[in-house]
Amino acid sequence: MSRFLPLSCLFLLVVSCRDVPDTGNQADLLVFNARIWTGVDCPGVSSPAAADYCATALLIGQGGRVMAVGNDTSEWLAQITPATARLDAGGNFLMPGFIEGHAHFSGLGSSLRNLNFLRSKSWEDIVAMVAERAATTPEGDWISGRGWHQEKWDAPHDHSVGGYPVHDELSRLTSQHPVILRHASGHALFANEKAMEIAGVSRETPDPRGGRVLRDASGDPTGVFEERAMDLITDAYQNYIQTLTPESRKTEWLAGISAAQDECLRKGITSFQDAGSQFQEVDWYKELDQADSLRLRLWVMLRHSYQRMAGNMDGLPHYGDRFTCAAIKSELDGALGSYGAWLLEPYFDNPGFVGQNTTKVETVDSIAQLAYQHNMQLCVHAIGDRANRETLDVMSRYVQPGDDRRWRIEHAQHIDPADIPRFAQLGVIASMQGIHCTSDALFAENRLGTERARSGAYPWRSLLDAGATVTNGTDAPVEDVDPIESFYATVTRKRADGKADFFPEQAMTRTEALHSYTAAPAYAAFQEDELGTLAPMMEADFVLLSNNLLSCPEENILSTKVLSTYVGGRLAWKN
Repeated sequence: MSRFLPLSCLFLLVVSCRDVPDTGNQADLLVFNARIWTGVDCPGVSSPAAADYCATALLIGQGGRVMAVGNDTSEWLAQITPATARLDAGGNFLMPGFIEGHAHFSGLGSSLRNLNFLRSKSWEDIVAMVAERAATTPEGDWISGRGWHQEKWDAPHDHSVGGYPVHDELSRLTSQHPVILRHASGHALFANEKAMEIAGVSRETPDPRGGRVLRDASGDPTGVFEERAMDLITDAYQNYIQTLTPESRKTEWLAGISAAQDECLRKGITSFQDAGSQFQEVDWYKELDQADSLRLRLWVMLRHSYQRMAGNMDGLPHYGDRFTCAAIKSELDGALGSYGAWLLEPYFDNPGFVGQNTTKVETVDSIAQLAYQHNMQLCVHAIGDRANRETLDVMSRYVQPGDDRRWRIEHAQHIDPADIPRFAQLGVIASMQGIHCTSDALFAENRLGTERARSGAYPWRSLLDAGATVTNGTDAPVEDVDPIESFYATVTRKRADGKADFFPEQAMTRTEALHSYTAAPAYAAFQEDELGTLAPMMEADFVLLSNNLLSCPEENILSTKVLSTYVGGRLAWKN
């Protein structure tokens, strides 16, 4: 286990997990009859029955921090009073709360309130859902949704171009409503005829740099817009949003944030690392934090153009009670599914095409300078092997071996094997998502070819063996925010539906996978002294599960239920 621990956590290991820190506080909560995985070794504590948990009892102080972890509660009698609450865990598995290492918080909230196509099996299903929504939507109002992925449908659509359906049937059923439907990856969208009309898109509209308007044989737009071409439609949609009152926009945003908090706590997530929020959202998050309205912990990357951020960084980084903004987000390419990942060699199934460099390397370098000057972490979206190499090159200009800046590459999905050692050498975090591997398994090998997929696609094992820190997450709303599904993907490399697996030799062990969802993302956000483990003086963020994820049969992992979620020692959600 020691190779998983950040150095700043080592002091915890000299404290016996059974010893109560002399804080003078009385215990607020006693948890007993549990099977506890603390995330760290427990000196002096041996599991009474098995090697897959560390202790059976947890003592939490009135400040919401761990006082002690152990097996013999009689040693804690001086801290336990009649006012101390008791929780009988029923012999269930207790572990640190899941930390979502990369996802989009407000985007998750919007997806829960708008049309969601993550489980849709065909284009016909999607068109029917949009038509049903149109029947109850005032004429002229936009209809939005997200989550469709043409590679994951049961069968290809019979009227398609480049694997994507054409807009004609959708446009016929929604002639009075502009429609914008974002691809599951977030790197393409589908628009109906009304939306394209409002956006001024026609057959004469040129492809913007770093994007593509998909066209049929006669040159007419099919309705699909990839990468930077999405701006043509999203700008028109944002113009509509701006016609709404500021109060109504904020009210809708707050409703989405409330839904996102509910969804995360229901799934055992106690801390969430948001992969890109704008200044307005940062201000609103501060308000929520000051009003004690954040029910989980939120760590946010600021996301704007260099021009918008330069000269406007006053008050950053920001460290609040449950809200932190201490990082800047940029990106170099798009997604593999939409041929947007920037590759060193052409796509195996699209000869001559190497993907999209969506932001100039020089611009990312300028944003790196901003992060360096303001002592903030730099987080760069890079999926293709060319994008990862270029990102590492940029970071190497500012981060020397031994520096502790913990800059991050978000996704790091496809890496040339020669670049894998550079992550550990530079201390760059590989901020990855286990569920992307199995979600993409249906098409990734076709895109990359067998050898390139085998040696460098989602290479968790290779990165860990090279000494890199690898974190986990879901990229919600690109995928379901459920950490259990992503954990299953991480340790099996199998799809839950059994349709494919993806080079299982790159899987993590179960302990490594739990670490990637707890202590590793805490370390990746400079929060390892507060979050990610259950040791004395750490925040008492934990989740109670129906199955022991370290030892339950593989086929039972996906049936694991979240029984309760605690943040700061307080019940935040109960099944």
